[in-house]
Amino acid sequence: MEFLDDGNYELREIQTLEGHTDRVWSLAWKPTAGVDGVAPVFASCSGDKTVRIWEQSASSRSWNCKAVLEEMHTRTVRSCAWSPSGKLLATASFDATTCIWEDVGGDYECVATLEGHENEVKSVSWNASGTLLATCGRDKSVWIWEVMPGNEFECVSVLQGHAQDVKMVQWHPTMDVLFSCSYDNTIKVWWAEDTDSDNWHCVQTISESNKYYTPTFLSIGHSSTIWALSFNAKGDKLVSCSDDLTIKIWGADITRMQSGDGYASWRHLCTISGYHDRTIFSVHWSREGIIASGAADDSVQFFVESKDDLIDGPSYKMLLKKEKAHDMDVNSVQWSPGV
Repeated sequence: MEFLDDGNYELREIQTLEGHTDRVWSLAWKPTAGVDGVAPVFASCSGDKTVRIWEQSASSRSWNCKAVLEEMHTRTVRSCAWSPSGKLLATASFDATTCIWEDVGGDYECVATLEGHENEVKSVSWNASGTLLATCGRDKSVWIWEVMPGNEFECVSVLQGHAQDVKMVQWHPTMDVLFSCSYDNTIKVWWAEDTDSDNWHCVQTISESNKYYTPTFLSIGHSSTIWALSFNAKGDKLVSCSDDLTIKIWGADITRMQSGDGYASWRHLCTISGYHDRTIFSVHWSREGIIASGAADDSVQFFVESKDDLIDGPSYKMLLKKEKAHDMDVNSVQWSPGV
């Protein structure tokens, strides 16, 4: 995205990357790449059962496929996520497994295969320290795995609570609090009060039945499938997107939790609606505070907090809309780590 002289923004395509032979479901930027002279790297996963690793050339600035991770998954690879160190890449598949790949000098080796879900694994996420991994799936469950020495992974909790397919898991960026969203139209928040305990439990369910009253309006949770979640840089706001064609912003007093004063509930701050006209599949918050969204209307849109009227809480305005960003559904939008 480029800032123009007239004060507006422009989204300019710099390259189309081809290689996958089926729909691309998810993207993940390598967190340790793109800084200190290290070339930017990201992973993509697809219905073709493979994961591709892409790297930008320092000289030509063009993107090239550096590795193809294949022959481990037997069905669609739905989600991929790098560990905070960038050493490990987790890939979740419809074959009911999650594979852990280790980067050894640019060569990727599958060092662990996590099994346990009854069927399709839909999402995978690392916590901020890289000590815990979460997965979720069509079997309505959320699993938490502890990373052990020697690339061993031990399941420490299987969380039941969702009534339908769980679409995404996402760890809070600074605390060991896990969020999941589902086909059952809810967001669930999972927490173990004692960080050394395996006593993970649901501390909050955000649903359509949760009504939040203010002096001027009534707002509710999502009314249809929630596809994705993302946090702002500070971690005190959460954005969600849904099949109900809305994007919702939630906020919490995270300083209370960080100081050890117990759980602080998330509350509705704002609903962004009237922009996408088909299912919103992906949403991601940049470090600079810009929310990107991708949807089945083939568009990518960008939103930023409006400073004009904060009397009734924060509001957001559209910064830019890119029609026909892809020929078909936009399944994933991801800002690079430095943005």
